Amino acid sequence: RLQNIKFYFEIFAKSLILPLKIIIKIFMDFNLTEEQLMIQQAARDFAQAELLEGVIERDNEQKFPYEAVKKMGEMGFLGMMVDPKYGGAGLDSISYVLAIEEIAKVDASAAVVMSVNNSLVCAGLEKFCNEEQKMKYLKPLASGEVIGAFALSEPEAGSDATSQSTTAEDKGDYYLLNGTKNWITNGGNATYYIVIAQTNPEKKHKGINAFIVEK
Repeated sequence: RLQNIKFYFEIFAKSLILPLKIIIKIFMDFNLTEEQLMIQQAARDFAQAELLEGVIERDNEQKFPYEAVKKMGEMGFLGMMVDPKYGGAGLDSISYVLAIEEIAKVDASAAVVMSVNNSLVCAGLEKFCNEEQKMKYLKPLASGEVIGAFALSEPEAGSDATSQSTTAEDKGDYYLLNGTKNWITNGGNATYYIVIAQTNPEKKHKGINAFIVEK
């Protein structure tokens, strides 16, 4: 009986596959749009023209690509999905992925700088900040005037990000942050930092908050 049930179940499952394939083909278009192809080509050209030369030397000597990052900002690569009213390009996530893929093909380090500014800094600021904060912090970050960093990892809290030991003590009109952060991309070159800290230790992971810190 079990074999019969398995047989009929397989027949039933296979009968669903073809209609699903037809539905997906009809309603889902996986071709890139003209704009996405344009963004992809622009990123590819930029990587070849601005990042390829000296990439091995920069890696070997651990040099930050200052000039290249500045030009990435001018190209709109540092705030790709941010609303234009905050200095961003207002593009979709696929365009962003295509651009970062082309950058990473040539210079992975530059791609990480780009991803941190876009995904970890700008995205959070746009979603959670008030209007005043967006104009003050998000706009220069998205337009590439400055770059940001995301300070989460600690010596004892890398993959286990909920084990934060950095604290933020409420002093009334300001917070006093105390702790150590490690492995922070853009850490030495950023102007603004999103710092993750514990405000309520008794709440454990639910007491963790994010702070905007200026250099």
